[in-house]
Amino acid sequence: MFRKAALIAFSLVAVGYAQQAGTQTAETHPPLTWETCTTGGSCTQNAGSVTLDSNWRWVHDTTGYTNCYTGNTWDATLCPDGTTCAQNCALDGADYEGTYGITADGNALTLKFVTGTNVGSRVYLMASETEYEMFKLLNSEFTFDVDVSQLPCGLNGALYFSEMDSDGGMSRFPTNKAGAKYGTGYCDSQCPQDIKFIDGIANVEGWAASANDANAGTGSMGTCCNEMDIWEANSISAAFTPHPCTVQEQTSCTGDDCGPTTDRLAGLCDPNGCDFNSFRMGDTTFYGPGLTVDTTQPFTVVTQFLTDDNTTTGTLSEIRRLYVQNNQVIMNSKTSIPGMAVFDSVTTDFCTAQMAATNNTNSFQQHGGMAAMGEAFAKGVVLVLSIWDDYAAEMLWLDSDYPTNLPATSPGVARGTCATTSGVPSQIEADGSNVQVKFSNIKFGPIGSTYTGSAAAAPPAGGNPPVTTTVSAPTTTAPAPAATQSKYGQCGGQGYSGPTACASGSTCTESNEYYSQCL
Repeated sequence: MFRKAALIAFSLVAVGYAQQAGTQTAETHPPLTWETCTTGGSCTQNAGSVTLDSNWRWVHDTTGYTNCYTGNTWDATLCPDGTTCAQNCALDGADYEGTYGITADGNALTLKFVTGTNVGSRVYLMASETEYEMFKLLNSEFTFDVDVSQLPCGLNGALYFSEMDSDGGMSRFPTNKAGAKYGTGYCDSQCPQDIKFIDGIANVEGWAASANDANAGTGSMGTCCNEMDIWEANSISAAFTPHPCTVQEQTSCTGDDCGPTTDRLAGLCDPNGCDFNSFRMGDTTFYGPGLTVDTTQPFTVVTQFLTDDNTTTGTLSEIRRLYVQNNQVIMNSKTSIPGMAVFDSVTTDFCTAQMAATNNTNSFQQHGGMAAMGEAFAKGVVLVLSIWDDYAAEMLWLDSDYPTNLPATSPGVARGTCATTSGVPSQIEADGSNVQVKFSNIKFGPIGSTYTGSAAAAPPAGGNPPVTTTVSAPTTTAPAPAATQSKYGQCGGQGYSGPTACASGSTCTESNEYYSQCL
């Protein structure tokens, strides 16, 4: 929800940023396998890899070892302007484990928070040595396992999709000679202005050191695109959040288009998005240590992207979430806050109701809402995995009371049990050597194809424990109870407990044994 790039505290030795490809350190992408599944649950392994974002890499002059960027200052001789800097500076390879605490083992990726003087990291899944893997999410589901047991308050182990160029912008911007191989082309819905190179040139103009982070700054340009936060979480709280934009590709911004400080919602993108955080939506017993989704143990996260006509060419209509832990499928929690009907997924109606109940501007709909997100999903989006702390808002928007000037009892303010003093980056970083997140078993395929387990009924609004059933197959979440199901809604499937009668003009049609829809 807030600035993922703002806490680039990175290595203090040989730090710099640019767009030429260097040769001083060999770039070897850590291998990471993942799976593509088909209807019925048959999955094929893919030999992928990850690459480190360019903002963390060592950059030096093309003929030697002189840093182009040191501390939070550009070298005035090498980088008098953005274009000259791109010509003079080379972006080099990375020591993933030794410098950045990034390790890959088979289908598992571990991101450590503090390694030596380096803090945090961000990586992308690769399809080849030179291109990012592109995911087209419509009418599909994305699944992964995660271990957040070593992520305390104030930390975020994030997995999300950004509408980046598959080659990192190399073909669109001739001065970008490094490309996806070296992690270029980042963008998100915050339109971050602390990215050192945007559109193949250095973000030198207007560059100023951050008031909070001695190792970062901001320039005159930002970089915007649609963003789908599948997973922003620590061991206390979790949220999934679509963030639409009024642009449909990675787009640079300046001035108010980046999100002016007087009205952060008036830029090209929706920085707040429409989030589903179980605690914030009223179920305080659903997610956390020892709770329904027990964060002291690994678990599986399943996210489904439904369309209005149940096809990969339809319009995005709903984003659903469920979990699997200890072979038990756990339906998503249901909303239980004043002024809102009962929801358990992200839809246009949910977002409208949430904004009204929490007294927030509906910037989600103003920036295109579900339709804009669906357009990005149809084109393809890049998988991003990161670990970070928050210099802008100390992660309170995820796991504590936020904003802090409102009573915690106001709808939507309480987001987790962390203290409002818990997310101070200097304190977290001082004791961050044992902090990490582990992602594994990434799978992608049609609805119902990427997970198995015994089904458990969704907890009712208010957070009472779920009731386990005897169904031993994957299932999807049920919509709020109603006498009849609307057209294109779910009306059947193993473990389904919602309405089975379809509204007039539609018939309950079986897609597979786990999912039927009113068509």
